[in-house]
Amino acid sequence: MTKHRLKEVLIATLITAGTLGGSVAAVQATTLDSILAVGKSKNNAARNSQVKIDRLADETRDLLSDYKTVTKQVDGLKVYNARLQRQIDNQVARIAGIEADIDKSTVIARQIPPLVPRMLDGLEAFIKLDVPFEEKERLARVQMLRSSLDRDNLDTAEIFRAVLEAYNIELQYGRTISTYKGPIDTNGSEREVDFLQVGRIALAYRSSDGALNGAWDNTSRSWVTLPSSDYDAAIKKGIAIVNKQATTDLLKMPIAAPEAN
Repeated sequence: MTKHRLKEVLIATLITAGTLGGSVAAVQATTLDSILAVGKSKNNAARNSQVKIDRLADETRDLLSDYKTVTKQVDGLKVYNARLQRQIDNQVARIAGIEADIDKSTVIARQIPPLVPRMLDGLEAFIKLDVPFEEKERLARVQMLRSSLDRDNLDTAEIFRAVLEAYNIELQYGRTISTYKGPIDTNGSEREVDFLQVGRIALAYRSSDGALNGAWDNTSRSWVTLPSSDYDAAIKKGIAIVNKQATTDLLKMPIAAPEAN
């Protein structure tokens, strides 16, 4: 009976030992799985962290590139703005100058209207005292300007410019040589002749047949007859030169001697 109990105890011990061994093995397997799971989790976390690090590095490089680009743009804008500021300063100075000129022009504009009639009076008096070449045309120009003073569609600047142009035309007459046809009163009869105007130093004429020659004497304010033998050839050649029918040459013209002051 005692042996039988020992067997039962032995069997129970073996069963208990087997049960404990199985438990230990189960616990060890569970622990290993936990360790592997933790390792896998760490690996995943490390991989995710590396992805984040790579993304942040790329973003940092992009931001640095953008920063350099923006810095270059800012430097360019600074240069551009500085140039614009200089232009603005110059424009401000010009505006100030223009405003000053406008103030001056306003004063001048008030002075021109009374000045223009005096200029026309002076020009008309000059023409009447001058050598009378194309006198009717020149006086008609003055009269036209005088009639335009009261026109409401012309401003002061336009009228003043037209008067200056008339003065310039008179100035050019003294530097030109011209010819034209016109009537002349000789011995109480009117006759068509060819006039030759040489600046303001001589105004002569000849009839078409060359029988009649004369010149203007500004001292006596009258026409004087010239000897055809002395001046007809010269006057005829001068007319041919103006009409481009002869080459330029010296002309023997009746010119009044200068008066002593």
